[in-house]
Amino acid sequence: MTEAPESAGPHARRVPGTPCWVSLMVHGLDTTEEFYGELFGWEFRPGPQQLGPYVRALLGGREVAGMGQLPPDRRLPVAWTPYLAADDVDQTADTVRLCGGTVAVGPLDAAEAGRMAIASDPSGAVFGIWQATAHLGTAITGVPGTPVWNELRTFETESVGKFYKSVFGYAEEPAETTGSDYLTLRLDGRPVAGLHGMGQALPRDRGPHWETYFEVADIGETLRQVAGLGGRILRPAHDSPHGRVASVADPEGAEFSVVQDPR
Repeated sequence: MTEAPESAGPHARRVPGTPCWVSLMVHGLDTTEEFYGELFGWEFRPGPQQLGPYVRALLGGREVAGMGQLPPDRRLPVAWTPYLAADDVDQTADTVRLCGGTVAVGPLDAAEAGRMAIASDPSGAVFGIWQATAHLGTAITGVPGTPVWNELRTFETESVGKFYKSVFGYAEEPAETTGSDYLTLRLDGRPVAGLHGMGQALPRDRGPHWETYFEVADIGETLRQVAGLGGRILRPAHDSPHGRVASVADPEGAEFSVVQDPR
């Protein structure tokens, strides 16, 4: 994880490649709403239903994230997925395929909100592509309960870094720490996401995947809530250059990280 990106503003159209939304597909939407509602103070309202039941999570009346219901016959992994902004999702999907990735869903229209696709990079990590019309993405950042960073956990960064650079035009900044396989992805000079090469330390049961970090006010209290609400603590709170960080899973097993800003 690196420093949090500067907010482009809740109503600004995102530069292509900027993470602009996070979404979670689950089997039990009602119980998942209860978990995150208690944990982050989110409220929910219906969103586009193109892929089945879907809600948008709100904080103080402003949209933060999305959640959808998986079809009963689909055994897809339950995981948080970042959506990367695009000016033309169809063209971006074509570039994904040309660069060795896969497009699993779409491109398709999400009512009047925008146009979307769900893809995976050559290592198999899943991400979304979002072409905004009415819905620009996450409308509030920098406060507890909002996504603050997205990081790809993969085997090695060199080859997969070339994929994301080719598709979205990122500038890459290697970590200064010797022996650390970490690339920070930048757009217009701003850090927007990270690639973390973990080698054999990458969990075998998950494989390469994107991880979303959410900001919290008190990480100790957050971890107590996670456990009390039926979630699991995967990696206890520890210090990082960017604050106290921990990794957790919700009751359905969707993993995410929480970070308490040192400010």
